[in-house]
Amino acid sequence: MFKKPLFKSTINLLLNKNYNSKTININKSIIRTVTFSTEHDELRKTCNRIIEKDINPFVNEWEAKGMYPAHEVFKKLANAGLFGITRDPEYNGHGLDYSYSVAFFEELANINCGGIATSILVHTDMSLPALVNFGSDELKREFLAPSLSGDYVACVGVSEPSGGSDVAALRSYARRDGDDLIINGSKMWITNGAQADFMCMLVNTSHGPVHRNKSLVIVPLKSPGVTVARKIDKIGLRSSDTAEIFFDNVRVPYRYIIGEEGQGFMYQMMQFQDERLCVSINAVSMMFRFIQETIDYCRQRMTFDQPLINNQYIHFRLAELQSDVECLKSLNYRAADEMMNGENVTYLASIAKLKAGRLSREVIDSCLQYFGGMGFTEDLLVGRAYRDNRALSIAGGTDEIMLGIISNLMGILPKKPRKADEKLANKS
Repeated sequence: MFKKPLFKSTINLLLNKNYNSKTININKSIIRTVTFSTEHDELRKTCNRIIEKDINPFVNEWEAKGMYPAHEVFKKLANAGLFGITRDPEYNGHGLDYSYSVAFFEELANINCGGIATSILVHTDMSLPALVNFGSDELKREFLAPSLSGDYVACVGVSEPSGGSDVAALRSYARRDGDDLIINGSKMWITNGAQADFMCMLVNTSHGPVHRNKSLVIVPLKSPGVTVARKIDKIGLRSSDTAEIFFDNVRVPYRYIIGEEGQGFMYQMMQFQDERLCVSINAVSMMFRFIQETIDYCRQRMTFDQPLINNQYIHFRLAELQSDVECLKSLNYRAADEMMNGENVTYLASIAKLKAGRLSREVIDSCLQYFGGMGFTEDLLVGRAYRDNRALSIAGGTDEIMLGIISNLMGILPKKPRKADEKLANKS
């Protein structure tokens, strides 16, 4: 049975004005995990058939171009039932639980680059959650339904040229003009930005307190006044287009605000939970893949009259890395189960995102080392992964932001000094 909204208790918690570290229990005595069935296996097989037939044969070409045909790939994935896995069937979803999304995230690691998986996840689990949970029926029919059918490509706009981590300080502004909003500003580091049909844009809609003056607005990117200024040339994730976009007196209907005006900051904080967890789940599967590929290579690579895998340092190191990845996988599954049960996973998702970024660098660096000189070439995927995975500790929330969130939920983050305290300190 499809439950709507899927994460109701999380929504209520995030919108609670008393939301703080004490509202989340980080010391639980009962820990659950996700389980899989033959139906999940069928989903995995379907996903891999498309990857092997319609994606991997063309990855090298798309990496060289710095872009892949997102609309074409999305349509094939959607036609196979791989979009809208947990979404309402009324809007082209399938109404399944989150464990099926976990299986999908894991299989995307079989794509021979990180950029395409990133682009897909930005569409399915970073740009759409707020629209799913808070959007009006009219807005869902206009934008969610075609996104889940693979006809639209979505992107999310939070970061700006002036900064990304300090979400509360963004400058883009939407002024109401009758039944419309007039938007001015710019957005930076926008995945899918050069191809997307619309943006879920976080923008100031009043001059009130910074956590209550923002709204999430659907902005069609073919609207007059929208300019894709440039496609950013990155060292990794090259198949995924990343853009800087300007908005000059862009007019959209006021009804394109998702949910309530002024609640955008809270809605975006909720979207970050989805983003960070799916990224970690995908990263774990990727790490397992490269550990296994390294084992296979070291078994057949002969050095000093014996297979490289016989070197105790190497097989001990691979065993240690495998152990670390297994621990992160267990954390991800625990968080996924809690998400399915409507619990707030900010704490676990933040830990998962932090460890995924750091551990993936450690895994790929060690694996590349054991491939020797060949690992430092474009001939092997491990070299591409070395470039791609560096973004995991930056995009979607830096390591430092994750540590700040975790510290806050532990109750150890120093509070900002009150104005009275500042005056006293200045006098002394």
